[in-house]
Amino acid sequence: MTERQVITIDGPAASGKSSVARGLADALNIPFVSSGLLYRAATYLALHHRQDPSNEQGVLDLLRTHDIELIALPIEPNRVSCDGEDISAALHTDDVDANVSSLAVLPNLRHWVNERLREVKGSFVVEGRDMGSVVFPEASHKFYLSASAAVRAKRRVSEREANLYEVEEALKSRDEKDKKQLEPAPDAKRISTDDLSLPEVIATLLKEIEVSPQT
Repeated sequence: MTERQVITIDGPAASGKSSVARGLADALNIPFVSSGLLYRAATYLALHHRQDPSNEQGVLDLLRTHDIELIALPIEPNRVSCDGEDISAALHTDDVDANVSSLAVLPNLRHWVNERLREVKGSFVVEGRDMGSVVFPEASHKFYLSASAAVRAKRRVSEREANLYEVEEALKSRDEKDKKQLEPAPDAKRISTDDLSLPEVIATLLKEIEVSPQT
């Protein structure tokens, strides 16, 4: 890959975006970029400083006085530093899990995350909900992964102990809540993953990248 390529992977919760993005990035030997880690970093910072994560102005004030950096390298997991200190391990606690969604819906926080993502240099694969439509409209390749709520619920239950019916209903509720952000970019290639394994999805995307002209 000699020229810069930004590859976006969008889709609803539990559609396999992160796993596919990581696998695709590894196959192309370029970094995988997790937009979710930046939301988690902002949530961690708020909790660490006893700030309500839903207080948009309070969180923004903290972000202006602390240097948050997303470090994305080929093959390696993403890392996040705050004022030069690696805080990656602190981003997956129960407290962060419980509060990140209330922060992620704040418009100015989304803007902050999007600006940090646009600062990432070189080629990479990035996943999210509006990466191809809002954050990187000029992306080289855009993919939108979809799957029925039933299939997504089964996948999630296979990863953690949970009630299948409750998980499916929660996914449907989240889809409705995220409806606006879930609109795919008009030029995104839509891929249904209902009947495809993870390696098959990655192979499908690789084939599309090989045969599609770079924009």
